[in-house]
Amino acid sequence: MAKHEKFNFTELSQLRSRAEELGTDLHFSEDISILSKPVKVGKLTTPNAFAVLPMEGCDSNEDGSPSELVRRRYRRFGAGGSGLIWWEACAVVPEGRANPRQMMITKENVKEFAEALKESRDAAKEVMGKDFEAVHILQLTHSGRYSRPSGTKGKPIIAQHDPYLDPRVGIQQDMPVVSDEYLDTLPQLYAEAAVCAKNAGFDGVDIKACHRYLMSELLAAFTRSGKYGGNFENRTRLLRDCIRAVRKAAGEDFIIACRFNVFDAHPYPYGFGCDKNDFWKFDSTEPRALVEMLCREGVSLLSNSAGNPYYIYPQVTRPFDTSSMGIPVPDEHPLESISRAFAFTRLIQKTAGEVPVVGNAYTWLRQYIPYAGAANLADGSCRFVGLGRSSIAYPDAPRDVLSGRGMDPKKCCITCSKCTQIMRDQGRTGCVVRDSDIYLPLYRTARSEAEAREKGETVK
Repeated sequence: MAKHEKFNFTELSQLRSRAEELGTDLHFSEDISILSKPVKVGKLTTPNAFAVLPMEGCDSNEDGSPSELVRRRYRRFGAGGSGLIWWEACAVVPEGRANPRQMMITKENVKEFAEALKESRDAAKEVMGKDFEAVHILQLTHSGRYSRPSGTKGKPIIAQHDPYLDPRVGIQQDMPVVSDEYLDTLPQLYAEAAVCAKNAGFDGVDIKACHRYLMSELLAAFTRSGKYGGNFENRTRLLRDCIRAVRKAAGEDFIIACRFNVFDAHPYPYGFGCDKNDFWKFDSTEPRALVEMLCREGVSLLSNSAGNPYYIYPQVTRPFDTSSMGIPVPDEHPLESISRAFAFTRLIQKTAGEVPVVGNAYTWLRQYIPYAGAANLADGSCRFVGLGRSSIAYPDAPRDVLSGRGMDPKKCCITCSKCTQIMRDQGRTGCVVRDSDIYLPLYRTARSEAEAREKGETVK
C-alpha cells in the first residue's frame, strides 16, 4: 500500500502515470462514446450507461413522503441526464428507519411518491428531449442495527452480536437479537412496499443488502442460530424470500434489483466476503455464490458495494480526500481503494453474465470519471457507471459528458466528507461545497446541535 494522497491532478496523463506507479489495475479510455449507449435492464432499456447511485438525504417528511428537498434532488437528477436513477433508501417498516426523516412508502403516501417521480421524469424530458426515459428504481431497506426511527438515540435491531460494532452504538451483551418470527414477517412487508412503488410508477425496487444494515448483517450472521444464521443457505434465506415475495406481488415485468456488499472489510465471523484469518483479504467464494443465487431468482439489476460507512474504513466504498470527524486517514492511496472496488465489480459482472452490474467508487476521480468509466464499460467490467456523491455535488455531469462538454472540475465533488458529516450529525444532507446556499447552513446547524449533544446540552 502507498501513502494516502489528496487529488492533485490537472492532466489525465498525470493520473494515468500515478495509477501505473502504484501498480493498480486502473485503465482510462479517451474514447468515451460507449457512455451514450443504451443498456438493457429486464424488459426495459436505459438511454445511456450513467446511473445515479442511491444517496440518502435524511430529509423526507415525517410520514416518509418526499419533502421539497427530496423533490428538488430528484428533479436535479432527472435533468442531469442519467439513464438509471436509483432512488435512496426507503424503509419498509417504521422501526426500520435509519432516521426520523428517512423515506418510507405506504399506501397512504403513494400519491406523493408518484408526484415526485413524475417531476423527475418531466425534468429529464424538458432538458434531454421528450423521448428520454430513464429507468427508476426505489431502494427498499430495513436499517437493522442502525435504526433510529425517532429522537436522537438509536433503537438497534441486530441480527447477531458483533464485538467490533456493538460498542459503537451502545449495544450491551445482554441485548436480544432479532427473532426468527420477526424476520418471517418481512418478506410480505417488502412485497407490500414494492406494490406501492409500482403503483407510484417506479420501474422496479432494490432489496438493499449492503453497508451492514439488517439484510447485509444477515449475510454475515455466522454466529446466529436458527434458520437465518450459520450456513450460506440460512444467511441468504431472508433475501431470497423477499425476492420471491416481491416477484409474486409485483409481477414478472417489474424489475427486482439488489445492491449488496461483496466485501465487508470486517473480521470473521462477523464479515461477509472476508478471509477467515485476514479480513483485508477478499474471499470471493460466497459473493460469487450470492450473485449466482440472485440471478437464478430473477434479479435483473445488480450493484455491488463494500465496507461499512458507519465504521472506521469508509474508504473501502468511498475513497476520499478528507475523512469525516473521528475517521482515521487510511493506510492506502485512494487509487488503490478505487482499483479494489473496480476489481470487485469486474468479478461480479463476470459472474452475473448478461445481468447488468452498476459500478461504483468513481467520485474521487473527479473530471476523469468518464475515461475510467468508458474503459470499464469497454472491457466488460460493468454495464453502468454509477455516481453517488458525485451526483449530489454535480447532478448534471452525465448531461455535460454526453453533450461533449466533459465534466467541469469546478463542479466536481471534492470528497471532503461534509455530506457524510451532516448525516453523522443527524441533519439533512447534501453538498456543502457545490450547493452551499442550501446545505452550508444545514451543515452548520447539524454540527452545532451535535456538539451540544456531546456536551450534554439541550438542543432546541
